[in-house]
Amino acid sequence: MLATAEILKEKKLKVTPQRLAIFYHLCNTKAHPSAETIYLNMLELHPTMSLATVYKTLDALVKAKLIQQINVGEDVYRYDANTDTHPHIICIDCCVVKDLELSLIPSDTRDKVEEATGFQIISEQLFLYGLCPDCQAKSVVNN
Repeated sequence: MLATAEILKEKKLKVTPQRLAIFYHLCNTKAHPSAETIYLNMLELHPTMSLATVYKTLDALVKAKLIQQINVGEDVYRYDANTDTHPHIICIDCCVVKDLELSLIPSDTRDKVEEATGFQIISEQLFLYGLCPDCQAKSVVNN
């Protein structure tokens, strides 16, 4: 966690046990958890941490550009410590969110969109929706 503390200091964020725990958790998961999920995961080691603290910490980390907040169409935001541009794939049944390799998207997509629309693209997020293998298997069993 020493490296985590240094990263927070570099971004001029106060290093607190809560911030360390939340940022460390996000850096070590690919699950794209919601604030509520993070809160529940923190309870065992940090029983006095409130949901409000989780939200405030996530807001500070987003503003410092250490994590990204993503909206995948649910009523809650998900959080991702991978701040590089990358696409996501989301299961419409169980709501699992997974990173996709950028190499799966044609490298000239951005140029083609700019050319076709006249827009100058500043940033992009790509979400693909479908059924994950587990939910496909459940669907076959139930039919």
